[in-house]
Amino acid sequence: MKIKYDKETDILYIKLSSLPVVESNMEKEGVILDYSVDGQLVGIEVLDASKSSSKPNIVEYELA
Repeated sequence: MKIKYDKETDILYIKLSSLPVVESNMEKEGVILDYSVDGQLVGIEVLDASKSSSKPNIVEYELA
């Protein structure tokens, strides 16, 4: 998994898989889900990320 925040575009992208993206759907306003050919979730794109988080460039990682 990779997480990337682009400060210039204010987009946060969470890449869950290296599979190619063949379909993208805006499930909710400002959240785009990317899918592979077999329907697996490949990535999550959050538009205007700074509006959703006060610190979009800080990531906490937690194992349970």
